[in-house]
Amino acid sequence: MRLLIIEDDKKTASFIKKGFKRAGFTVDHVSDGEKALNLLLSEAYDAAVLDIMLPKLDGISVVKETRKLGVHTPVIILSAKHSADDRIRGLNCGGDDYLVKPFLFSELLARVHALTRRKNYTIQDMKLNVGDLQLDFSTREVFRSGKKIELRTKEFELLEYFMRNEGIVLMKTMILEHLWGYNFEPQTNVVEVLVCNLRNKIEHKGEKKIINTIRGVGYVLKVS
Repeated sequence: MRLLIIEDDKKTASFIKKGFKRAGFTVDHVSDGEKALNLLLSEAYDAAVLDIMLPKLDGISVVKETRKLGVHTPVIILSAKHSADDRIRGLNCGGDDYLVKPFLFSELLARVHALTRRKNYTIQDMKLNVGDLQLDFSTREVFRSGKKIELRTKEFELLEYFMRNEGIVLMKTMILEHLWGYNFEPQTNVVEVLVCNLRNKIEHKGEKKIINTIRGVGYVLKVS
């Protein structure tokens, strides 16, 4: 898997590059926006990790220009700016995800995997299929092995999040941010309760357990 890192801070760039190389990625790195734009327009990447504050051409302009010219490489924006307006601006310009500095590398890795693996899911006629699970977005119905499962709104959203990230460990903070936003109290046990309720509904007696707890880290959906 080929990744482009666009970061002008040498220490941060080195940290990110080492992490992704250890994870098996082929990594290219540039430190200014103009070089980044040229590479994104001329080379094929599975994803890009992009800092906003760059010399020559800022990150927002890089994303806008690539989208304008028809390049749809998934982009995760890195920024020290953490306000809601900043995140909205980053996503509205064409970014696919937004991660605030400082960050855990494990979270950045999980988000890159999530972006690059979306194409492996089958989404037809408003349906999402992973293993024997199916979500129908038009009717808000869920099925496992053809059997209908009644889920509440947050349970449905959590299952969708798991399915879109099958095989990827989702930390509690990631689930909180995805379902309730960035300002939710991190000490709450709402995630544990929600995961427990979801398990009770989709893992009936005799069926394979597919939501696994990674102690001290988070949860992962494995269907194979």
